[in-house]
Amino acid sequence: MFRSDANPAFLPEEIGNLVVQPVERESVAAQAGTVVPTASSTFRVPVVAADPTASWTAEGAEIDVSSATLDEVVVTPPKVAGLTIISAELADDSDPAASQIVGDGLARDIARQVDAAFFGSSDDDEQPSGLEDLAGVNTVDAGGEWANIDPFTLAIFSAENVGATLTSWVASPDDAVQLAQLKEEEGSNKPLLQPDPTMPTRRMIGGVPMLVSPAVTPGVVWGIPADRALVVRRTDTTLDVDRSAYFSSHRVGIRATMRVGFAFPHPAAIQRVALDMNS
Repeated sequence: MFRSDANPAFLPEEIGNLVVQPVERESVAAQAGTVVPTASSTFRVPVVAADPTASWTAEGAEIDVSSATLDEVVVTPPKVAGLTIISAELADDSDPAASQIVGDGLARDIARQVDAAFFGSSDDDEQPSGLEDLAGVNTVDAGGEWANIDPFTLAIFSAENVGATLTSWVASPDDAVQLAQLKEEEGSNKPLLQPDPTMPTRRMIGGVPMLVSPAVTPGVVWGIPADRALVVRRTDTTLDVDRSAYFSSHRVGIRATMRVGFAFPHPAAIQRVALDMNS
């Protein structure tokens, strides 16, 4: 992060196209769920835990009185942030600008951290709870190996039984490869997974698009209805570059921050298709 140590490609002596690896991707959690921007520090999701009841009633008879059972899910989006420091000389002499390159890298890692939290389990008080922490999800046993789409079909109907429609599957890269290699039947070269006509590189299981994220636990595929998985964003990813904090050393601070939390108001609608790892 100093000019003397910088790769020459970032200095004006050699101009070329900047290629960032890995390729920048949006958060998979944001694709699978519904992003909800909020200007409030606390976001409340109303939940109807039970509907009022109706009954057949004789003519002229009193109608039974009932009421709904109301609840709420409260989300206080915590902050995920990254900070790095470069020399002022590198910031001034680099082309393309080193501060932008480093800032973009921090933003990409924030997206990775969001996915890790969304599909994983919280291991500290600062990280929001994710799908692995959620009680009440429906788990479908897929047996000892991926063999067919029967478990996914069952998961689709399980979601429909509670009034939800799955909008995406999310699998780990290894599981996605195994699923993509399944064939319709023995001796056939036709893949079991259907192609998505709108996106030729994407595959579908039972008509539901499959997304891929390394944040998903191997052996698990999540079936997610977007309207029951909310990514609550207090602020978008922001990038700040400041020279004052490190004035005495002539360095530049680059900071990226985002405040985001998750809400799963209907856990039973979320499907967890899992291999029996002990099988």
